[in-house]
Amino acid sequence: MSDNFEPRILIVDDARDIREPLGQFLRRHGYRTRLAADAAEARALLMREPVHLAIIDVMMPGEDGLSLCRALAGERRLPVILLTARTGHDDRVAGLELGADDYVIKPFDPRELLARIRAVLRRAPPAMAPPATGPRRFAGMIHDPGGQRLILSLGQEVALTSGESRMLGLFLDAPGQVLSRARLLELHAGREARAYDRTVDNIISRLRRKIEPDPRAPRLIVTEWGGGYRLVAEVEAP
Repeated sequence: MSDNFEPRILIVDDARDIREPLGQFLRRHGYRTRLAADAAEARALLMREPVHLAIIDVMMPGEDGLSLCRALAGERRLPVILLTARTGHDDRVAGLELGADDYVIKPFDPRELLARIRAVLRRAPPAMAPPATGPRRFAGMIHDPGGQRLILSLGQEVALTSGESRMLGLFLDAPGQVLSRARLLELHAGREARAYDRTVDNIISRLRRKIEPDPRAPRLIVTEWGGGYRLVAEVEAP
C-alpha cells in the first residue's frame, strides 16, 4: 500500500468504553476507523462507504455479531474479526464457520489485535462491496455512473464509455486494494472471459488519459508488480 493510503476498519461494539479507545489506538497505527454501536448502525455506515475489515462484538442488543458476521463475510466477502467474552470452543468454531477470519477473547491486548488485523489484511482477497449506483467523489472528481461521465473540480464534464465507467466503478468499490487483471476481467466481462484478453489494460489506458494529470506517470490508477492495478484515492459520496 502507498504511504498515503490508510485502510478503513469498522468497529462494531455496544460498549463505548471498548470501541472508542480501540478506534483511537488503531488510528495511531495508521488506520482510519469507523465506529458503530450495533448492527443496524454498522449496516447504515456500510451503505455510505466501503471498509476493508470489520471488528465485531458477538454479544450485542438487537441483531447479534454472529448474524452480522454472516452477512458481511458472505454477501460482501469482507474480512471479519470477532470479539467476545465467551471462552467456549464451540462459540469460536461457530464464528469461524460463519466466515470470520479470526476470533479474539475479551479482555484483549490491543497490540495482539493489531497484529491479527495486519495478518488478516495481508491474506484476505480484495473485499468487493455491492456495486454502487450513485455518484462518488475521488481525487477532486465525481464519477456519475448513471450518466457515464466524470465531473471535474471546476464543473467540466468528461464522457465515459460504458466499459470505462464500469471499470472505474470497480476501482471505486475497492479503493487502495490491489485487483489483478484476471479479477478485473472476471468482474467486467464475466467468467467466460479469456485469460489473455487485453480488455482490462486497454480500458485502464483510456481511463488514465481521462483522469490522470500525466497518463505516462499515473498516480491514481497505479500498476502493481505481479499484474494488478490499485486505485490510490479516498472515495466518498459527494
